Amino acid sequence: SPESLAHAELVVQKSSIQSLTVDITPQIDAYFERFPDADQRRRGNKMARERMTILYDHSARWNALVLGTSNKTELLLGYGILYGDMASAINPLGDLYKTQVWALAEEVDVPDVIVQKKPSADLWADQTDEGELGFSYRDVDRLLYLMVDERYSCPELIAAGFAAPFVDEVTLRIMNSQFKRRLPVIAKVSERTIDRDFRYARDWGK
Repeated sequence: SPESLAHAELVVQKSSIQSLTVDITPQIDAYFERFPDADQRRRGNKMARERMTILYDHSARWNALVLGTSNKTELLLGYGILYGDMASAINPLGDLYKTQVWALAEEVDVPDVIVQKKPSADLWADQTDEGELGFSYRDVDRLLYLMVDERYSCPELIAAGFAAPFVDEVTLRIMNSQFKRRLPVIAKVSERTIDRDFRYARDWGK
C-alpha cells in the first residue's frame, strides 16, 4: 500500500541504508490473466512468493543473505506463507514474540507511526493480521508464552484464566502448522537420512 511504502521510506531515511523498490504488479497481473478464477488466498500467496523471489534474486546480485522477519508468534501459529514471507537464510526475529518485537522496535527508535500501526502483510485492501487470526497478538502472546516457554498444560492454561475455546484454537493452529516449521519430510531409504540421522552442523575442515 502507499502507506506502507511511505513507512518503509521513513526507515530507510532514518537508518541511511540502501534501498530498492520493485513493483510486482506487472508479473502478478500477467500471471492471473491466465488464471482468473484464483481466489484471494491464491493471489496473496503468489504475491508473497513473488516478493521473496525478488529478494533472493537481489541477494545473489549482491552476494548477500536474505533476512527473515517472521516472529515467534507467527511461526508458532503457522501465520505465514511457505517460500513467501517465511523464507530466509537468517531469521533474527524468529525467537521473539510479536509483543517483544514491538518492544525492540521502540528500543531502537523505529518511528512510532510504524510501531503503532495494525500489523498487515498488505496482500489486499484493509487486510490485517489480527483480523485474519481472530484474536490480538497481545492476548495470544500471553497464552503462547505460558504454553511453549513455561510448558503449561491445557488445564493449567484454562486455570490461568484463558477461555477453553481459545486454548483449543491456538493448540490446533500450532499442531496443524508443524509442517511449516521443518524441512519437507523425506522418505527414509538409507542409513543416513537428512533431517533424521544427519542433523548436526559440521565443520568440514574449511
